Amino acid sequence: MSGGNVEDLSLLALFRAEVESCAAILSEGLVALEANQSDPAAVEPLMRAAHSIKGAARVVGLDAAVRIAHVMEDALVAVQEGRSKLAPAGIDVLLRGLDWIVAMSAESEESLPGWLVAHAEEAEALEQRLTSAGEPALERAATDAAQAPSLALPRGQNRPRGREEDTRAVKVTAEALSRLIGLAAESLVEARRLEPLAASLQQLKLRQADVGDVLERLRENLAGGIPPERARRLVADAQRALDDCRAALVGRIADFDGLALGAANLSGRLYDQVVSSRMRPFGDATLGMARLVRDLGRELGKQVRLEIAGRATEVDRDILEQLEAPLTHLLRNAVDHGLEAPEERSASGKPAEGRIAVEAGHTGGMLLVRVGDDGRGIDAAAVGRRVVERGLASAEMVGRMSEAEVLDFVLLPGFSTRDAVSEISGRGVGLDAVQSMVHAAGGSMRIESRPGQGTTFVLRLPVTRSVLRALIVSIAGEPYAFPLARSERVLSIDPAELRTVEGRPYVAVDGESIALVAAREVLDVIGAGPLPGPPPWPEAATKKGTISAVVIGERAQRFALEVDGFAGEFDLVVRPLDARLGKVPDVAAVSTLQDGRPVLILDVEDLVRSIDVLVSGGRLSRSRRAASETPERRSKRVLVIDDSLTVRELERRLLEGEGYTVEIAVDGVEGWNALSIADYDLILSDVDMPRMNGIELTRRIRADARLRGVPVVIVSYKDRDEDRLRGLEAGADHYLTKSSFQDETLVRVVRDLIGGPTE
Repeated sequence: MSGGNVEDLSLLALFRAEVESCAAILSEGLVALEANQSDPAAVEPLMRAAHSIKGAARVVGLDAAVRIAHVMEDALVAVQEGRSKLAPAGIDVLLRGLDWIVAMSAESEESLPGWLVAHAEEAEALEQRLTSAGEPALERAATDAAQAPSLALPRGQNRPRGREEDTRAVKVTAEALSRLIGLAAESLVEARRLEPLAASLQQLKLRQADVGDVLERLRENLAGGIPPERARRLVADAQRALDDCRAALVGRIADFDGLALGAANLSGRLYDQVVSSRMRPFGDATLGMARLVRDLGRELGKQVRLEIAGRATEVDRDILEQLEAPLTHLLRNAVDHGLEAPEERSASGKPAEGRIAVEAGHTGGMLLVRVGDDGRGIDAAAVGRRVVERGLASAEMVGRMSEAEVLDFVLLPGFSTRDAVSEISGRGVGLDAVQSMVHAAGGSMRIESRPGQGTTFVLRLPVTRSVLRALIVSIAGEPYAFPLARSERVLSIDPAELRTVEGRPYVAVDGESIALVAAREVLDVIGAGPLPGPPPWPEAATKKGTISAVVIGERAQRFALEVDGFAGEFDLVVRPLDARLGKVPDVAAVSTLQDGRPVLILDVEDLVRSIDVLVSGGRLSRSRRAASETPERRSKRVLVIDDSLTVRELERRLLEGEGYTVEIAVDGVEGWNALSIADYDLILSDVDMPRMNGIELTRRIRADARLRGVPVVIVSYKDRDEDRLRGLEAGADHYLTKSSFQDETLVRVVRDLIGGPTE
């Protein structure tokens, strides 16, 4: 069989769309069919999908695809008529045929002819293996197929994708487009209603000029002395003109109010419809999940059932795209790490078949996604032992941590309780990557685990990113916005309820003591005062004698941020900061209030890191820093940059114990910002950090004329020669592994580079 001739390349785009739609039906349906073949109605949509692909391939002259789709259809017909049943091996062959068609559809117009020629033999072999719809034949074919070279298609691919285009296009339903056109027509009508209003206002302006003329004549006549009767007539004329103006003004105000109300209503409906056109069902992100879980389960010898709830939940298409990678990783993690082997499950009294559940829904204006399994759960004790083995914390420190605090370590870069990297879910990319992706989408993630019962990852994300539901607060007389998705609750605290530990106030929330930190101190606006004039919002004033605070963060990094008052919840249109500003510490974006005042939208993740550093004593405000150092004797300053709370604390204690002044940054971006406003004698940086890694940061330092002479020490988990060489080539003066915390190596290197702690 030859590769075939493509008759009309211009129709390939339509063919790709057909394949994408039908492949999703086939992939999901074949996995479901494997579990239940007793319902002939379940086979019908699969037959139609295979038939549609066959027809579309015939239109564009793709003979190989026509033949493969045809034998797939025949196999499904045999199942529907009860002539055969598809064993798991038979499902494998059908899915392999589908993969071939999907891979072919992903090729560009230019590369497709060559691809068809290169894969002609594979297509012929697939056609032969699929010809027989009998179970034994399909089982044998599956064995042969497993030994055949695989296609260049990623395993577990969530959905078929066409080639990348220079510009993105989105699908909008005809109904949604019709509603948008209708609203646009209404907007045009509303705009035209402004024309007569503008003309009437011009008439009102002329009448006001007439009143002015009458009053001017009256003034001139009174100055020259006129008879009382004439004066009365002039006053009466002025009064009539003024009454006419007043009546006209009342009418125009009523017209304007009507227009404003209509425009506001129309704008709201138009915006809602535009946002709605961007929304897609959550089920779009789950296409291929059943196939992924099935294939991984078979590869690992595990029986797995995937349940998905909330497929119809509406989500912004951008958020949905950002969700695909985290969900895929969590599913791989659940099959590989979470679920036990069948014999282990049976021995512990569980069904041999494991269960993974994905559930999506809206709650509090947010998208809540839960990915859970009924496997072994996360062994907190094993995590703690690994923490100690890797030198991340001492056994004593781990012993004082709560189980939730210990589980937080699994989110560190490269952390795993396994000795070897798994081919399925490890590959050197851990749950820290999932957390970073979720944070990049403006969301948060937490872990719930029950030993012996399973683990659940809870993802909380915005439904859409174009409009943000936010809590507006007053800080130093200025408005600031807290995204509700990242804010746990608001508090009104009686000062008598506070307790002080090491000079820092703490407040009890849900039985847990969390630090209370002033927002003015974190944002470095301590010296700012309230703006002149009336307060921005009357309702922003807090109850006399109480402290207003917003609770942010999670688990071990949970804080109460004191603010001056609350203004309420508002919908804000999110606008990015000017790119020339770079990353502004603790600020994510900007918006405007209803009265036109600008408002900064706070980056809660940044705030939590900043507060953590502040509470741990690693950062001082500029005014306090200047006052704490005298010209006569200056302590040498070291900037520690690491996204791990535990690592930062260990490094800080080691160096402060030697007499050095230590300040902290929680990632490369914050470290770079710190370097731009202050001078340091040495920089101690991690490698794997969100936003900017240590290698990139080192390169930037070496490229900066002011900073290139500052010693840089990289401290990393990675101790391979190639990792060490990579760090040194970037410009680092020294490369250490984090095992150096256990001895004097770190301190000795610092002394060698900058000498003792004081000048």
